[in-house]
Amino acid sequence: MNLTFRGIGFTPDDEDREFLDKKLKKLSFAEDYLHDLDIVARKEAKGIGFHIDATLHFTWKKEKVVSQDAYELHEGIELIADKIQAAAKKEKEKTMGL
Repeated sequence: MNLTFRGIGFTPDDEDREFLDKKLKKLSFAEDYLHDLDIVARKEAKGIGFHIDATLHFTWKKEKVVSQDAYELHEGIELIADKIQAAAKKEKEKTMGL
């Protein structure tokens, strides 16, 4: 799986990337059919917090987008990782009829 993680309005540091990698270890079950995962974290200009979008690219040419808002980046990463995991499981069940 190819992972892309970028920030808009801030630059994610190594600690942020390591935290994301740790949380996405839960996705090891999806490595056979989850081809690319693009995550964009945007620091909100108004108010406090982050908006995180994740685009999942499946091997059968389907894309799924999940989003999460959070006050802190690491909180948002934890929540989006759970949503990514749920979306990957659901898509596999729909496509493979499991």
